[in-house]
Amino acid sequence: MTEQITTVSAYAAPAANAPLERTTVPRRAVGEFDVLIDIKYAGICHSDIHQARDGWGEGIFPMVPGHEIAGVVAEVGPGVTKFAVGDRVGVGCMVDSCRECDNCKAGLEQYCVRGNVPTYNGLDHSGEPTYGGYSTHIVVDEAFTVGIPEGISLDVAAPLLCAGITTYSPLKRFHAGPGKKVAVVGLGGLGHMAVKIAHALGAEVTVLSQSLRKKDDGLRLGAEHYYATSDDATFEQLAGSFDMILSTVSAPLPLDKYLGLLRSEGAFVNVGAPEEPVSLNLFSVIGGGKTLAGSMIGGIAETQEMLDFCAEHGLGSEIELIRAEQVNEAYERVLASDVRYRFVIDAATI
Repeated sequence: MTEQITTVSAYAAPAANAPLERTTVPRRAVGEFDVLIDIKYAGICHSDIHQARDGWGEGIFPMVPGHEIAGVVAEVGPGVTKFAVGDRVGVGCMVDSCRECDNCKAGLEQYCVRGNVPTYNGLDHSGEPTYGGYSTHIVVDEAFTVGIPEGISLDVAAPLLCAGITTYSPLKRFHAGPGKKVAVVGLGGLGHMAVKIAHALGAEVTVLSQSLRKKDDGLRLGAEHYYATSDDATFEQLAGSFDMILSTVSAPLPLDKYLGLLRSEGAFVNVGAPEEPVSLNLFSVIGGGKTLAGSMIGGIAETQEMLDFCAEHGLGSEIELIRAEQVNEAYERVLASDVRYRFVIDAATI
């Protein structure tokens, strides 16, 4: 791998909306500061489906999705100091950034002014397409690789590289903790981690879901309360209740109704990304001095912080482990909300 570009096995979408199929993709030679990762597990994120089906705009095909990667270091470049062969490591949603803008210098590489390099469906600094974690190996700069603590098994750690950090970052930013009431909208791949993390941070957690179908799970994962949003009485009963609402769903919501659930100066934070625009009456935020915010993963240092936090509190994702050839079926099940709560691909089957 060190001498030349090589090819590795992967699962890719050959075109938009096409079923994923086994193929090979190139991986660059291991450079001075690179690590070669033997991928053990790759989580399936709803955003993989959005991108493989061109839901967020024109994609780069063939596309190898996957930005929830857990594996073991197989080789390191001569300048690598953070990792050694055999280390347990992870890779999330980005594999590089400009490293020079104010955001990058502040540890906010996810908001790189010049644009970070996504783990897949992007172009690296040499103009070559990036291919993600539905693969046997990946080469990543050590600066964008994180260590997975021994306290978390690799299979349940993989989804933390997106679902974990995507929820941990805004919960920390908006001070979820003791004395705070936090509502999580949706109990899916992101939502179930939001419940676990918010509970571990010490907040009083409520799940807001379309139905009560997953109520027992929500309470088991750490929520104190669980309400159905299909019942209009929920919005009357909970008006003005929450310090923070974290929306993890990718469907457009009636924002004015949800903003009514916030206390004065509370925050409604979106991490789910609907494909269509949503409407808003600005008086819903003006009245009560409320905040409507968004959040996108976290920086590398914060991702490491999240992993250490999860190891300390015994947190991992609730997963269903699948073989690679089941990926297309898994996509349909994600769309049907038929997974509790994250599919993870066993990379040994790729």
